[in-house]
Amino acid sequence: MTTSTPKPDQAIGFFERYLSVWIALAMLAGMGIGSVAPGLVKAVAAAEVASINLVVAVLIWAMVYPMMVGVDFRAVAGVARQPKGLIVTLVVNWLIKPFTMALLAVLFFEHVFAPWIAPEDAAQYIAGLILLGAAPCTAMVFVWSQLTRGDATYTLVQVSVNDLIMVVAFAPIVAFLLGVTDIVVPWETLVLATVLYVVLPLIAGLITRRMLGSKTAIEAFSARVKPLSVIGLIATVMILFGLQGEVILERPMVIALIAVPILIQSYGIFALAYGAAWALKVPHRIAAPCAMIGTSNFFELAVAVAISLFGLHSGAALATVVGVLVEVPVMLSLVAFANRTRARFAT
Repeated sequence: MTTSTPKPDQAIGFFERYLSVWIALAMLAGMGIGSVAPGLVKAVAAAEVASINLVVAVLIWAMVYPMMVGVDFRAVAGVARQPKGLIVTLVVNWLIKPFTMALLAVLFFEHVFAPWIAPEDAAQYIAGLILLGAAPCTAMVFVWSQLTRGDATYTLVQVSVNDLIMVVAFAPIVAFLLGVTDIVVPWETLVLATVLYVVLPLIAGLITRRMLGSKTAIEAFSARVKPLSVIGLIATVMILFGLQGEVILERPMVIALIAVPILIQSYGIFALAYGAAWALKVPHRIAAPCAMIGTSNFFELAVAVAISLFGLHSGAALATVVGVLVEVPVMLSLVAFANRTRARFAT
């Protein structure tokens, strides 16, 4: 395995560093557009085919496709020399994280926050949080890996394996957890959304890599299309908050309430994965990224599926967007912690 040690100020781009700021501005802009031009937002919301919003589908592809170009399954073979980091990642991501997120969502929105949240709204927020918990990070984890001086090749392997598992496991896990929480699951829409936003972008990314051929060409192409991810995310958030603006202005505390279980989940999952890696004597260059993958979320997928399943106006879509807003500052705090504790790990 190779070790990547970029300088921190070179490891994260301008847009990624201030992603929470752009998301917050997009929220405000969306609410402003919703108030000034409600007809425009409604026209976007009406552009649906088979429960898939066409405008949002294009934006989600703009977000996901650049990430999938970076997935290289040929690197998987090298992980056999140090399997512990991958084992920690897979156990946390697929056997623990989705279920703890569902548990926290139910605990808070059916019990702790029940006096302030209507049952039908609570069910929507629970659904959105379940979607977040069932989708481990695909793209931003490369940023977190760089900031913690992680092994770039190993991180790529972890992401590639997670994407393969996501293709077959995401829909069944989401359907099971939504069913457990008594939320009606439109199976056809869930499967369609998984194919549209995971399977097809992954295939497109693999085809693109094959067409480009060399590593240099792939990296150059990825750099050119990378801004599309941020643009797609910001535009999607603007649309969501254009539709949700009235609810948010009437009940601003909803954002804070949704953030509570996300924060607990994020720090708890990081502590579990990072602690397990330390106990197993996993080198820090592998341990830090393996904890970051489980902590961070594939929020692009969560947003897309929430919109497909429950609609642009839904509380589920709102909950996934709050996840975007919360994630970046949380992850930056964990990056700082990981860097401070590097000396405690095996080299």
